[in-house]
Amino acid sequence: MVTDMQRMKTHAMAKRLWQLSIIGLACLLAMPVQAERIRELASFSGVRDNQLVGYGLVVGLDNSGDQTTQAPFTSQSLTNMLSQLGVTVPSGTNLQLRNVAAVMVTADLPPFSRPGQRLDVVVSSIANARSLRGGTLLMTPMKGADGDTYAIAQGNMLVGGAGAEAGGSSVQVNQQATGRIPNGGLVEEEVPLNLGGEGGTLELQLDDADFGTVQRMVTAINNEFGQSVAYARNGRVIALDGPVDDNERVNFMARVENVDVTPMDAPARVVLNARTGSVVMNSAVSLREAAVAHGNLSITIDTQFGVSQPSPFGEGETAVVPDSDIDIEEQEAYLQVVEGADLNEVVNALNALGATPQDLMSILEALRASGSLRAELEII
Repeated sequence: MVTDMQRMKTHAMAKRLWQLSIIGLACLLAMPVQAERIRELASFSGVRDNQLVGYGLVVGLDNSGDQTTQAPFTSQSLTNMLSQLGVTVPSGTNLQLRNVAAVMVTADLPPFSRPGQRLDVVVSSIANARSLRGGTLLMTPMKGADGDTYAIAQGNMLVGGAGAEAGGSSVQVNQQATGRIPNGGLVEEEVPLNLGGEGGTLELQLDDADFGTVQRMVTAINNEFGQSVAYARNGRVIALDGPVDDNERVNFMARVENVDVTPMDAPARVVLNARTGSVVMNSAVSLREAAVAHGNLSITIDTQFGVSQPSPFGEGETAVVPDSDIDIEEQEAYLQVVEGADLNEVVNALNALGATPQDLMSILEALRASGSLRAELEII
């Protein structure tokens, strides 16, 4: 059993690690904003990846494929494929296969891809296959959102996980039901892309909408070209009067992407991950003076199992009887004044409370509701 002293030492060590990590994060976030290239802040409209998906079969598995009695669509797909290859499977045949798996194949089609180029594809099992290691993906059409086929995928699987089993025991490292095929996709059709339309007008879209950053980008681009070629449409989109000629348009876009711009400071924001207890805040967060009292309520349940043995000549039966001890402890809480004008002061003030990450999430929500925390709270 873990003693109270060991429990206190573990709690103190976890709290200290949390404080050191949040101080290190504060040092990173407090760095001043520097100029960045436009290509790191925005992208041209239409220059984007397109997602592809396909359904296929992986064969050659070492008795680790789908159990076809539980996944009938696997044997149905195999029967249809064999019929297309001229092999007829008698009706009513119960295929007991363990070296075949039904999979979904996904890939991203980069912009400007032409027929004949190669793509990396990801293959994922959709039934009860235990492992795709050593399998081969058969020719799988990959379609876009419009239903057209843009690529064909086929090749040998590369699975990063590992596993072994014997005598009813098994060991598995990482995921074995998903794998990759480097250069396993072959582009068959390109996605039409008309940059600049008919009049040469281009659109530049910011990754994060911000009116101040848009205004700075427009000014920097116009200064680069010495004339008004950029116009702001809203807080995300900038219109550009580009050349009509293809070669000149490419040179124009390259110059625009390499223009240096100093983006506006991000708004004060605190991000809380309710699942992991992570708390992240940026350098714009400030904390007005407030008094905080936070007490922890800990509940410990300790169950010991004893044996109830009847007398030698009694009619009772031996039974296992649980004996549970429930202890509820509420820690004392004192009012503490917290205040911080910058991120370092905010971190020091919160660390002074001695709160764990889970407690800190509740404290931050209460500070935001009271108006002391000058930041947006985002829960993910």
